[in-house]
Amino acid sequence: MITCFGALKERILKDGKCLEGGILKVDGFINHQIDPDLLEQMSVEFIRRFADVKFNKILTIEASGIAPAVMLGFLLHLPVVFAKKKKPSTMDNMLTTTVYSFTKNRTYDVCCSRNFLCRGDKVLFIDDFLANGNAAKGIIDLVQQAGAELAGMGFLIEKSFQHGGDYLRSQGIKVESLAVIDSLDNCRISFADDSIAC
Repeated sequence: MITCFGALKERILKDGKCLEGGILKVDGFINHQIDPDLLEQMSVEFIRRFADVKFNKILTIEASGIAPAVMLGFLLHLPVVFAKKKKPSTMDNMLTTTVYSFTKNRTYDVCCSRNFLCRGDKVLFIDDFLANGNAAKGIIDLVQQAGAELAGMGFLIEKSFQHGGDYLRSQGIKVESLAVIDSLDNCRISFADDSIAC
């Protein structure tokens, strides 16, 4: 059974905003203005959920995944790497893949230095949203190119009606989402664990 993390669920109900087209805005506490106390609570929950997983590095993708990944890295004393959405002129020896953004309706290149994503690394991926899973698929490609191992994937919010989570779990990946939303129809938030709507 899916169980949403209570503190995040309550905050979504209180401060989240629904927009047409299945968009949930959480920019008041996650991905524009950030609530550090909630961030810490969510990271502690990730530590609990991934307690049986061994990993030595945390990987995310810019920009909104950086804050939760860094908080988790801080608590676990592990390095955090973020894949960049634009190739820096100073980066060489890089891994590159292509990702389609549902939110921005465009395709972009994602890159990461081989110096920081290495053969033998055991990687936990952390991001703010899981929707169609396109960013996650790009990360999987980067990890495979590096010869690293994907230990699991953690998301603050999963929109299960867009089925990215179904795909990732069908590949045998351990996926943990702190809040799972099964519908945003008519701009009403419905959670998968109890279908409470607002």
